Amino acid sequence: MSDPVLLHICQGCDGGQLAELRAAIDRAFTKGRVQIVEQQCMNGCAKPVSFGLQSPGRATCFFAGVDPQSDIADIVATLHAYLKAPRGWIEDARPCGRLRFCLVGRVPAL
Repeated sequence: MSDPVLLHICQGCDGGQLAELRAAIDRAFTKGRVQIVEQQCMNGCAKPVSFGLQSPGRATCFFAGVDPQSDIADIVATLHAYLKAPRGWIEDARPCGRLRFCLVGRVPAL
């Protein structure tokens, strides 16, 4: 299996209501492919909630203004796009739905 994708998500702003998101990710991906890592704060407080995607050899992407409950389908779609994109660099973000407007930045892979 490839390296897992880490979905770092801020729990400080919304109290960490992630049960539905975890269940959706578990249904959409093989076990261990995507791991949710709750962070106390990711300094995206001006536009809560923020999350980042990381995986070895892939770009790091940072999103803000995401609702981890109502944006579940778009989060799963973004994870699929991230895994499909060479080195995690999503060129066409339309499949990400609303989240394409929530992308704050991305850092190329090392």
